[in-house]
Amino acid sequence: MASPDDGAGATRATFPIGIAGEDLHPEERDLPAGEPPPWPANADLRVVGKRTRRLDGRAKVTGQARYTSDVRLRGLLHARRIVSTVPHARIRGIDTSAAERLPGVRAVHLLGKPVDGPVLRDASVEAGGRFPTVRYVGQPLGAIAATSPEIADEAVRLVRVEYEPLPFTVDLDEALRPDAPLVYPGPVDQEGSAGGGGSKEGLPQRGNLRGPVKASRGDVEKGFAEADVVVEAAFTTQVQTHSALETHGVVADWQPDGLVVYASTQGVVGVRDDLAEWFSLPPGKVRVVTDFMGGGFGAKFGAGHYGILAAALSRKAGRPVRLVLDRREEHTSVGNRPATRQKLRIGAKRDGALTAVALEAVGTAGVGTGAGVGFCAERMYACPSFSGSQADVFVNAGPGAAFRAPGMPQGIFALEGLLDELADRLGMDPLALRDRIDTVELSGARARKVERRVGAEKVDWARRRHPPGAEPGPVKRGLGFAQAIWPHIVFVGAECEVVIARSGAVEVRSATQDIGTGTRTVLAQVVAEELGLRLEDVAVRIGDSALPPGPGSGGSNVTGTITPVARAAAHEAGLLLRTRAARRLGVAPDALTLRDGAAVVAADPARRITFREAAALGKDIRVRRERKDNYGHGGGPRGAMGGVQFAEVAVDVETGIVRVERIVAVHDCGRPVNPLAVESQVNGGILHGLSWALLEDRILDRATGRMVNPNLEQYKLAGARETPRIEVVLLEEYRGRSATDATGIGEPANIATAAAIANAVHNAVGVRVRDLPITPARVLAALATRRG
Repeated sequence: MASPDDGAGATRATFPIGIAGEDLHPEERDLPAGEPPPWPANADLRVVGKRTRRLDGRAKVTGQARYTSDVRLRGLLHARRIVSTVPHARIRGIDTSAAERLPGVRAVHLLGKPVDGPVLRDASVEAGGRFPTVRYVGQPLGAIAATSPEIADEAVRLVRVEYEPLPFTVDLDEALRPDAPLVYPGPVDQEGSAGGGGSKEGLPQRGNLRGPVKASRGDVEKGFAEADVVVEAAFTTQVQTHSALETHGVVADWQPDGLVVYASTQGVVGVRDDLAEWFSLPPGKVRVVTDFMGGGFGAKFGAGHYGILAAALSRKAGRPVRLVLDRREEHTSVGNRPATRQKLRIGAKRDGALTAVALEAVGTAGVGTGAGVGFCAERMYACPSFSGSQADVFVNAGPGAAFRAPGMPQGIFALEGLLDELADRLGMDPLALRDRIDTVELSGARARKVERRVGAEKVDWARRRHPPGAEPGPVKRGLGFAQAIWPHIVFVGAECEVVIARSGAVEVRSATQDIGTGTRTVLAQVVAEELGLRLEDVAVRIGDSALPPGPGSGGSNVTGTITPVARAAAHEAGLLLRTRAARRLGVAPDALTLRDGAAVVAADPARRITFREAAALGKDIRVRRERKDNYGHGGGPRGAMGGVQFAEVAVDVETGIVRVERIVAVHDCGRPVNPLAVESQVNGGILHGLSWALLEDRILDRATGRMVNPNLEQYKLAGARETPRIEVVLLEEYRGRSATDATGIGEPANIATAAAIANAVHNAVGVRVRDLPITPARVLAALATRRG
């Protein structure tokens, strides 16, 4: 219930605040002007908060859904890229004459400058020329469009590239040596392609080391001097490639009145803006469409070199061009989670209170930047003193890209592992240690406290083995846990439109996209709830840059960004509809409520008019709303989500094989709009983290710079055999932040998995593996070291 305020523009309203089943209570707060009244908790709603099958599920499983690779336009040409076959060289010439003479070739386009990677601050330090210097195997040089894929393949084979080879390195540690070959001849700048932090402009650069970016508070040396116990260790993580089911690709159609692009992308608006800038077009002359896409974990933002090449070829050929990468190309040139090396030191009092944390991290995003390890060591736990240093190391490999919580799984792997070691040294239970230090409300501490208790009850934490490795027999079982943190991100300015046609049809529109997370369904749920309709009464139109600008799908932001404006637009549209119905029924609009497909007089439910009848009383209703910041935000921190994951593993000490038998994941994401979809997201995050923890590893040949496992056979992913029993528990946590009070869950679901598994391995066998992936060889080596 909302009541007028004293004219300041806001009203006072009663919000549900707290965690359902724990401390949920009503609380009066300011409600910004023009915002719909707060919803009650999910238990009192009809559509929102209910387990709902995805609206597009049938289309996907029957093959009716059209993905980018399915787009077939009249006169379609097929493109293949011309790429570098060496890891580092100056290009003296590219001869495409033989390819151009091949029957069926319709267009050839060469890039005059690199599309990816940082930009030299002083271009004069690199010799000029028509062609770019190549810095990794697979770097795009151009592309060819032909009437068939086979002809395009043959044409690429006919291209002759004259290289002047340069020294190279593909190893992080080797790249740090004073005599290491330089990837770049001078300082470079780039907004971090890998997204993990540590990529500010103007950083110092010494050899292949760029940075570091530093952060500090308090007096770290004093903190360590005051500590009763100090633990420190080094941790390493490997490169993980995205391996989405649908590879990167576009179909570009350069028409007389503009450019139309069908793209497998996480951001239709971003692709539009990139192409408009590259080709000097007004944004209104570029339209980007993503009907469906087969996965995107952070690497599918922007037009990409493939989008630029396809558009350029289409303009030259005067025909649409399809450029979709194969699996080898996907592994090498469109992004990865960077490798990292971390040195972490933690000081604490005997009761577990932290006195100081010091972090030194380097990472490599290949020729890109942003290979940091996030902010968890700095912000997650209460500690008066912190010092952090994060730097990029360049190597001659494809650029990194944001990957499902960029930087944070690496950072949590080290932080949560070393905190477990601290608990061992203090003789404390790891859960008790977190209870002592996990008190920072802005980091999601309140939810995690409940999540620890709930998860511990689920897995029967009391049976955790003491001492580790004491179980008889070669197969030993252990329990471990780890926690997550991820910021609550909102894209202010995103828009949504709700249309009620005279026919009574309802459509919600926004240029966001559904990357497989269920965005279509949650938008329909929110609008159906607000207008008193069934889910099937609401059509959702998204994935088209011609619609009102929506957010890109990344950072777990979409649900928290777009559902509040969808609800606000629906609320205003519903008010206009109620005004029409009120005139017909002879009552005030406030006397009516929308429910069960009708406008109903609340005091006399028998008096009503159907939704369709009310819609037919006037012209179409169109309401467009823009996302403002969170209620009461005022420019301060928006807070964070938590998440706690427990892992149960079985380790064979004779073979070193680790099998994850069970994961219990307890997570918060504000109000869960569709719990079924949230659980699906958590399942996916767990499998991503498990696969990274145990299997995935990009391997580069130091002699040639080539990736030796660019497929899905030698590059191992978790499959059905590796999938454990997964139990997901969702907290309903209400904070009164927006019209829906919802957030996303894609990132937190992935962050803590690897750390929980590593801690469980230690509990099983009594040795710690601080290097990912946790392979049988590493387990056996750790066991041998203990025996030695």
